[in-house]
Amino acid sequence: MKAPLDNVRVIDLTRVLSGPFCTAMLADIGAEVIKIEHPDGGDDARHFGPFKNDQSLYFALINRNKKSISLDLKDGSAIEKLKELVRGADILVENFRPGVTKRLGVDYETMREINPQLIYLSISGFGQDGPLAGKPAFDTVVQAMSGIMATTGTEGSGPTRVGESIADIITGIYGAWALSTALYSRTVNNEGLYLDLAMFDALFASQITNLSQLIATNSAPSRVGNRHPTSAPFDSFTASDGQVIIAAVTKIMFDQLCILMGQPDLSNDTRFLTEASRMQFEPELKSIIEKWTSTHSCADIIRMCGEVGIPVGPIWDIKAAADSENARNRNLLSDISHPVFETMQYVTQPVRFGNYRPSIKPEPELGANNSEIRDGIVLDQTDLKT
Repeated sequence: MKAPLDNVRVIDLTRVLSGPFCTAMLADIGAEVIKIEHPDGGDDARHFGPFKNDQSLYFALINRNKKSISLDLKDGSAIEKLKELVRGADILVENFRPGVTKRLGVDYETMREINPQLIYLSISGFGQDGPLAGKPAFDTVVQAMSGIMATTGTEGSGPTRVGESIADIITGIYGAWALSTALYSRTVNNEGLYLDLAMFDALFASQITNLSQLIATNSAPSRVGNRHPTSAPFDSFTASDGQVIIAAVTKIMFDQLCILMGQPDLSNDTRFLTEASRMQFEPELKSIIEKWTSTHSCADIIRMCGEVGIPVGPIWDIKAAADSENARNRNLLSDISHPVFETMQYVTQPVRFGNYRPSIKPEPELGANNSEIRDGIVLDQTDLKT
Protein backbone atom coordinates (compact mmCIF):
# COMPACT_ATOMS: atom_id res chain seq x y z
CA MET A 1 0.00 0.00 0.00
CA LYS A 2 1.33 3.43 -0.95
CA ALA A 3 1.58 6.10 1.71
CA PRO A 4 -1.75 7.99 1.99
CA LEU A 5 -0.08 11.36 1.31
CA ASP A 6 2.45 10.14 -1.23
CA ASN A 7 3.43 12.95 -3.65
CA VAL A 8 2.04 15.66 -1.36
CA ARG A 9 4.60 18.40 -0.76
CA VAL A 10 4.39 20.61 2.34
CA ILE A 11 6.35 23.81 2.95
CA ASP A 12 6.66 24.13 6.71
CA LEU A 13 7.36 27.61 8.08
CA THR A 14 6.34 26.70 11.62
CA ARG A 15 8.28 26.65 14.86
CA VAL A 16 8.08 25.20 18.37
CA LEU A 17 5.12 22.79 18.76
CA SER A 18 1.63 23.36 17.32
CA GLY A 19 2.76 23.72 13.70
CA PRO A 20 5.56 21.13 13.79
CA PHE A 21 3.21 18.63 15.45
CA CYS A 22 0.71 19.23 12.62
CA THR A 23 3.26 18.75 9.85
CA ALA A 24 4.81 15.73 11.58
CA MET A 25 1.42 14.02 11.34
CA LEU A 26 1.45 14.65 7.58
CA ALA A 27 5.05 13.48 7.23
CA ASP A 28 4.21 10.27 9.09
CA ILE A 29 1.83 9.25 6.33
CA GLY A 30 3.99 10.07 3.37
CA ALA A 31 3.97 13.82 2.76
CA GLU A 32 7.28 15.39 1.82
CA VAL A 33 7.64 18.06 4.50
CA ILE A 34 10.29 20.69 3.80
CA LYS A 35 11.01 22.63 6.97
CA ILE A 36 12.20 26.19 6.38
CA GLU A 37 14.42 27.47 9.20
CA HIS A 38 16.46 30.57 9.87
CA PRO A 39 20.17 29.91 9.21
CA ASP A 40 21.10 31.23 12.66
CA GLY A 41 19.92 28.54 15.06
CA GLY A 42 16.84 27.32 13.22
CA ASP A 43 13.61 26.41 14.96
CA ASP A 44 13.56 27.59 18.58
CA ALA A 45 12.68 24.04 19.60
CA ARG A 46 16.19 22.91 18.63
CA HIS A 47 17.26 24.66 21.84
CA PHE A 48 14.62 23.17 24.15
CA GLY A 49 15.60 20.41 26.57
CA PRO A 50 15.95 17.65 27.37
CA PHE A 51 19.22 17.16 25.47
CA LYS A 52 21.30 14.16 24.54
CA ASN A 53 24.72 14.74 22.97
CA ASP A 54 23.71 18.41 22.63
CA GLN A 55 20.70 17.43 20.50
CA SER A 56 17.16 18.37 21.56
CA LEU A 57 14.98 15.30 22.05
CA TYR A 58 11.95 17.61 22.16
CA PHE A 59 12.76 18.82 18.65
CA ALA A 60 13.51 15.30 17.48
CA LEU A 61 10.11 13.88 18.41
CA ILE A 62 8.10 16.47 16.46
CA ASN A 63 10.35 16.87 13.42
CA ARG A 64 10.80 13.26 12.37
CA ASN A 65 10.47 12.43 8.67
CA LYS A 66 11.15 16.02 7.59
CA LYS A 67 13.72 17.82 5.47
CA SER A 68 15.38 21.09 6.47
CA ILE A 69 16.31 24.06 4.33
CA SER A 70 17.80 27.17 5.92
CA LEU A 71 16.51 30.48 4.58
CA ASP A 72 16.64 33.98 6.00
CA LEU A 73 13.16 35.22 5.12
CA LYS A 74 14.24 38.82 5.59
CA ASP A 75 16.53 38.41 2.58
CA GLY A 76 14.99 39.09 -0.81
CA SER A 77 16.85 36.35 -2.65
CA ALA A 78 15.78 33.82 -0.04
CA ILE A 79 12.15 34.86 -0.51
CA GLU A 80 12.50 34.22 -4.23
CA LYS A 81 13.84 30.74 -3.51
CA LEU A 82 10.89 30.10 -1.19
CA LYS A 83 8.45 31.25 -3.86
CA GLU A 84 9.95 28.80 -6.32
CA LEU A 85 9.52 26.01 -3.79
CA VAL A 86 5.90 27.08 -3.25
CA ARG A 87 5.30 26.91 -7.00
CA GLY A 88 5.59 23.12 -6.80
CA ALA A 89 3.99 22.65 -3.38
CA ASP A 90 0.56 21.47 -2.29
CA ILE A 91 0.51 22.95 1.22
CA LEU A 92 2.15 25.77 3.15
CA VAL A 93 1.85 25.98 6.94
CA GLU A 94 2.98 28.97 9.04
CA ASN A 95 2.55 30.04 12.65
CA PHE A 96 3.88 33.59 12.67
CA ARG A 97 1.94 36.27 14.51
CA PRO A 98 -0.75 37.79 12.24
CA GLY A 99 0.73 40.39 9.91
CA VAL A 100 4.25 38.99 9.81
CA THR A 101 3.82 36.99 6.59
CA LYS A 102 2.46 40.10 4.86
CA ARG A 103 5.52 42.11 5.89
CA LEU A 104 7.81 39.32 4.70
CA GLY A 105 5.97 38.95 1.41
CA VAL A 106 4.99 35.31 1.99
CA ASP A 107 1.29 35.82 2.81
CA TYR A 108 -1.49 33.79 1.22
CA GLU A 109 -2.46 36.41 -1.36
CA THR A 110 1.13 36.59 -2.62
CA MET A 111 1.59 32.82 -2.69
CA ARG A 112 -1.78 32.24 -4.35
CA GLU A 113 -0.61 34.34 -7.29
CA ILE A 114 2.31 31.93 -7.65
CA ASN A 115 0.30 28.75 -7.06
CA PRO A 116 -3.52 29.01 -7.26
CA GLN A 117 -3.82 25.38 -6.10
CA LEU A 118 -1.95 26.06 -2.86
CA ILE A 119 -3.55 25.16 0.47
CA TYR A 120 -2.29 27.64 3.05
CA LEU A 121 -2.74 27.14 6.81
CA SER A 122 -2.10 29.96 9.29
CA ILE A 123 -1.81 28.89 12.94
CA SER A 124 -1.86 31.58 15.61
CA GLY A 125 -2.79 32.06 19.23
CA PHE A 126 -6.09 33.87 18.69
CA GLY A 127 -6.81 33.95 14.96
CA GLN A 128 -6.15 36.32 12.07
CA ASP A 129 -8.87 38.76 13.16
CA GLY A 130 -10.63 39.78 16.35
CA PRO A 131 -9.52 41.87 19.34
CA LEU A 132 -6.71 39.49 20.34
CA ALA A 133 -5.37 38.79 16.85
CA GLY A 134 -1.99 40.40 17.49
CA LYS A 135 -1.50 38.91 20.95
CA PRO A 136 1.41 36.45 21.27
CA ALA A 137 0.56 33.12 22.87
CA PHE A 138 2.11 29.97 24.21
CA ASP A 139 0.28 26.87 25.34
CA THR A 140 -0.16 27.84 29.00
CA VAL A 141 -1.54 31.27 28.07
CA VAL A 142 -4.17 29.60 25.91
CA GLN A 143 -4.94 27.02 28.59
CA ALA A 144 -5.45 29.85 31.07
CA MET A 145 -7.74 31.88 28.82
CA SER A 146 -9.76 29.01 27.30
CA GLY A 147 -11.33 27.88 30.58
CA ILE A 148 -9.60 24.52 30.81
CA MET A 149 -7.23 25.51 33.63
CA ALA A 150 -10.17 26.72 35.71
CA THR A 151 -11.67 23.22 35.69
CA THR A 152 -8.40 21.31 36.10
CA GLY A 153 -7.26 20.45 39.62
CA THR A 154 -9.13 20.19 42.89
CA GLU A 155 -11.22 22.72 44.74
CA GLY A 156 -8.28 23.45 47.01
CA SER A 157 -5.54 23.47 44.37
CA GLY A 158 -6.62 26.46 42.35
CA PRO A 159 -6.54 26.49 38.52
CA THR A 160 -4.00 23.99 37.24
CA ARG A 161 -2.21 23.57 33.93
CA VAL A 162 -2.91 20.29 32.13
CA GLY A 163 0.26 18.20 32.33
CA GLU A 164 0.95 18.22 28.58
CA SER A 165 0.94 21.15 26.13
CA ILE A 166 -2.60 20.25 25.20
CA ALA A 167 -3.45 23.49 23.38
CA ASP A 168 -0.51 22.99 21.01
CA ILE A 169 -1.27 19.31 20.49
CA ILE A 170 -4.99 19.76 19.83
CA THR A 171 -4.23 22.63 17.46
CA GLY A 172 -1.79 20.41 15.59
CA ILE A 173 -4.39 17.67 15.26
CA TYR A 174 -7.05 20.12 14.03
CA GLY A 175 -4.50 21.47 11.57
CA ALA A 176 -3.69 18.06 10.13
CA TRP A 177 -7.41 17.28 9.85
CA ALA A 178 -8.09 20.62 8.13
CA LEU A 179 -5.26 20.17 5.64
CA SER A 180 -6.34 16.63 4.77
CA THR A 181 -9.90 17.88 4.27
CA ALA A 182 -8.66 20.74 2.11
CA LEU A 183 -6.67 18.33 -0.06
CA TYR A 184 -9.86 16.41 -0.76
CA SER A 185 -11.78 19.65 -1.32
CA ARG A 186 -9.21 20.65 -3.93
CA THR A 187 -9.94 17.50 -5.94
CA VAL A 188 -13.62 18.47 -5.94
CA ASN A 189 -13.40 22.24 -6.43
CA ASN A 190 -10.08 22.47 -8.31
CA GLU A 191 -8.81 25.37 -6.23
CA GLY A 192 -6.62 26.06 -3.25
CA LEU A 193 -7.86 27.20 0.13
CA TYR A 194 -6.86 29.48 2.99
CA LEU A 195 -7.24 28.06 6.51
CA ASP A 196 -7.22 30.17 9.69
CA LEU A 197 -6.67 28.12 12.86
CA ALA A 198 -6.38 29.65 16.33
CA MET A 199 -5.05 27.74 19.34
CA PHE A 200 -7.69 29.42 21.52
CA ASP A 201 -10.50 28.32 19.19
CA ALA A 202 -9.21 24.75 18.98
CA LEU A 203 -8.90 24.28 22.74
CA PHE A 204 -12.17 26.07 23.47
CA ALA A 205 -14.08 23.90 20.98
CA SER A 206 -12.60 20.72 22.44
CA GLN A 207 -14.10 21.21 25.92
CA ILE A 208 -17.32 19.29 25.35
CA THR A 209 -17.97 18.47 29.02
CA ASN A 210 -17.31 22.03 30.18
CA LEU A 211 -19.28 23.60 27.34
CA SER A 212 -22.30 21.33 27.81
CA GLN A 213 -22.49 22.37 31.46
CA LEU A 214 -22.10 26.03 30.52
CA ILE A 215 -24.89 25.81 27.96
CA ALA A 216 -27.16 23.93 30.39
CA THR A 217 -26.65 26.19 33.41
CA ASN A 218 -25.09 29.42 32.10
CA SER A 219 -22.43 29.02 34.77
CA ALA A 220 -18.87 27.75 34.77
CA PRO A 221 -18.28 24.23 36.11
CA SER A 222 -16.11 23.85 39.19
CA ARG A 223 -12.92 21.87 39.70
CA VAL A 224 -13.63 18.29 40.76
CA GLY A 225 -10.20 16.64 40.70
CA ASN A 226 -10.23 13.15 39.21
CA ARG A 227 -13.99 12.82 39.56
CA HIS A 228 -16.16 13.05 36.47
CA PRO A 229 -18.32 16.18 36.75
CA THR A 230 -21.58 14.53 35.66
CA SER A 231 -21.23 10.76 36.28
CA ALA A 232 -20.72 8.59 39.37
CA PRO A 233 -19.01 6.44 40.39
CA PHE A 234 -16.30 7.69 38.02
CA ASP A 235 -13.22 8.66 40.00
CA SER A 236 -9.90 7.57 41.45
CA PHE A 237 -10.16 5.24 44.43
CA THR A 238 -7.52 4.32 46.98
CA ALA A 239 -6.42 0.68 46.98
CA SER A 240 -4.15 -1.03 49.49
CA ASP A 241 -1.10 -0.29 47.31
CA GLY A 242 -2.00 2.69 45.15
CA GLN A 243 -4.91 4.16 43.25
CA VAL A 244 -7.19 2.95 40.47
CA ILE A 245 -9.77 4.59 38.25
CA ILE A 246 -13.22 2.97 38.32
CA ALA A 247 -15.97 4.10 35.95
CA ALA A 248 -19.15 2.15 36.76
CA VAL A 249 -21.46 4.70 35.17
CA THR A 250 -24.28 2.55 33.76
CA LYS A 251 -26.95 0.75 35.81
CA ILE A 252 -25.55 -2.65 34.82
CA MET A 253 -21.99 -1.65 35.72
CA PHE A 254 -23.05 -0.20 39.06
CA ASP A 255 -25.04 -3.33 39.90
CA GLN A 256 -21.97 -5.44 39.14
CA LEU A 257 -19.79 -3.23 41.34
CA CYS A 258 -22.22 -3.58 44.23
CA ILE A 259 -22.10 -7.37 43.87
CA LEU A 260 -18.28 -7.31 43.82
CA MET A 261 -18.29 -5.29 47.03
CA GLY A 262 -20.58 -7.84 48.67
CA GLN A 263 -23.39 -5.28 48.89
CA PRO A 264 -25.87 -6.22 46.13
CA ASP A 265 -28.71 -4.33 47.84
CA LEU A 266 -26.76 -1.09 47.56
CA SER A 267 -27.92 -0.68 43.96
CA ASN A 268 -31.50 -0.40 45.26
CA ASP A 269 -30.61 2.24 47.84
CA THR A 270 -32.69 5.32 46.99
CA ARG A 271 -29.55 7.45 47.15
CA PHE A 272 -27.96 5.49 44.31
CA LEU A 273 -30.87 4.41 42.07
CA THR A 274 -30.13 6.82 39.22
CA GLU A 275 -27.08 8.58 37.86
CA ALA A 276 -28.53 11.89 39.06
CA SER A 277 -29.00 10.58 42.60
CA ARG A 278 -25.55 8.98 42.60
CA MET A 279 -24.10 12.37 41.68
CA GLN A 280 -26.10 14.02 44.47
CA PHE A 281 -24.73 11.60 47.03
CA GLU A 282 -21.32 11.11 45.40
CA PRO A 283 -19.23 11.74 48.55
CA GLU A 284 -21.13 9.05 50.46
CA LEU A 285 -20.84 6.66 47.52
CA LYS A 286 -17.09 7.21 47.18
CA SER A 287 -16.62 6.53 50.89
CA ILE A 288 -18.50 3.23 50.59
CA ILE A 289 -16.48 2.14 47.55
CA GLU A 290 -13.16 3.08 49.15
CA LYS A 291 -13.93 0.95 52.19
CA TRP A 292 -13.87 -1.95 49.72
CA THR A 293 -10.99 -0.84 47.46
CA SER A 294 -8.72 -0.08 50.42
CA THR A 295 -8.73 -3.77 51.36
CA HIS A 296 -7.61 -4.94 47.91
CA SER A 297 -4.55 -4.38 45.74
CA CYS A 298 -4.74 -2.44 42.50
CA ALA A 299 -4.12 -5.65 40.55
CA ASP A 300 -6.98 -7.47 42.29
CA ILE A 301 -9.41 -4.59 41.76
CA ILE A 302 -8.47 -4.36 38.09
CA ARG A 303 -8.89 -8.11 37.66
CA MET A 304 -12.26 -8.29 39.45
CA CYS A 305 -13.77 -5.26 37.74
CA GLY A 306 -12.41 -6.34 34.38
CA GLU A 307 -14.00 -9.77 34.67
CA VAL A 308 -17.49 -8.23 34.94
CA GLY A 309 -16.99 -5.51 32.30
CA ILE A 310 -16.46 -2.47 34.53
CA PRO A 311 -13.99 0.03 32.99
CA VAL A 312 -11.02 0.18 35.35
CA GLY A 313 -7.33 1.00 35.18
CA PRO A 314 -4.23 1.84 37.18
CA ILE A 315 -2.82 5.36 37.40
CA TRP A 316 0.52 5.09 35.61
CA ASP A 317 3.26 7.60 35.05
CA ILE A 318 4.64 7.90 31.51
CA LYS A 319 7.43 5.39 32.19
CA ALA A 320 4.97 2.78 33.41
CA ALA A 321 2.75 3.44 30.39
CA ALA A 322 5.72 3.11 28.00
CA ASP A 323 6.89 -0.08 29.71
CA SER A 324 3.43 -1.65 29.69
CA GLU A 325 2.73 -4.81 27.74
CA ASN A 326 0.02 -2.95 25.82
CA ALA A 327 2.37 -0.17 24.65
CA ARG A 328 4.99 -2.72 23.60
CA ASN A 329 2.42 -4.85 21.78
CA ARG A 330 1.07 -1.80 19.94
CA ASN A 331 4.64 -0.65 19.08
CA LEU A 332 4.00 2.86 20.38
CA LEU A 333 7.74 3.50 20.60
CA SER A 334 10.18 2.40 17.90
CA ASP A 335 13.96 2.12 18.08
CA ILE A 336 15.33 3.94 15.03
CA SER A 337 18.88 4.21 13.76
CA HIS A 338 20.15 7.73 14.43
CA PRO A 339 23.27 9.50 13.08
CA VAL A 340 24.13 11.01 16.48
CA PHE A 341 22.72 8.60 19.06
CA GLU A 342 23.19 5.34 17.09
CA THR A 343 19.63 4.42 18.08
CA MET A 344 16.78 6.48 19.49
CA GLN A 345 13.18 5.83 20.45
CA TYR A 346 10.57 7.69 18.41
CA VAL A 347 6.81 7.85 18.89
CA THR A 348 5.03 5.72 16.31
CA GLN A 349 2.07 7.14 14.39
CA PRO A 350 -0.89 5.78 16.45
CA VAL A 351 -3.39 5.44 13.59
CA ARG A 352 -3.09 2.26 11.55
CA PHE A 353 -3.88 2.78 7.88
CA GLY A 354 -4.71 -0.72 6.65
CA ASN A 355 -1.48 -2.56 5.93
CA TYR A 356 0.52 0.67 5.50
CA ARG A 357 3.17 0.99 8.18
CA PRO A 358 4.82 4.42 8.38
CA SER A 359 8.59 4.45 8.44
CA ILE A 360 10.44 6.85 10.73
CA LYS A 361 13.45 8.91 9.69
CA PRO A 362 15.38 10.99 12.22
CA GLU A 363 14.92 14.74 12.44
CA PRO A 364 17.13 16.69 9.99
CA GLU A 365 20.16 18.73 10.86
CA LEU A 366 19.67 22.44 10.22
CA GLY A 367 19.96 23.02 6.47
CA ALA A 368 20.58 19.35 5.76
CA ASN A 369 18.76 19.54 2.43
CA ASN A 370 20.06 22.86 1.12
CA SER A 371 21.87 21.23 -1.77
CA GLU A 372 18.88 19.29 -3.09
CA ILE A 373 17.17 20.20 -6.33
CA ARG A 374 13.52 21.19 -6.01
CA ASP A 375 11.61 21.71 -9.23
CA GLY A 376 14.77 22.53 -11.11
CA ILE A 377 16.10 24.96 -8.53
CA VAL A 378 19.55 24.22 -7.19
CA LEU A 379 19.51 25.20 -3.55
CA ASP A 380 23.17 26.16 -3.56
CA GLN A 381 25.22 27.21 -0.58
CA THR A 382 25.67 30.78 -1.82
CA ASP A 383 21.95 31.49 -1.54
CA LEU A 384 21.06 29.11 1.29
CA LYS A 385 23.40 29.29 4.23
CA THR A 386 23.86 26.26 6.44
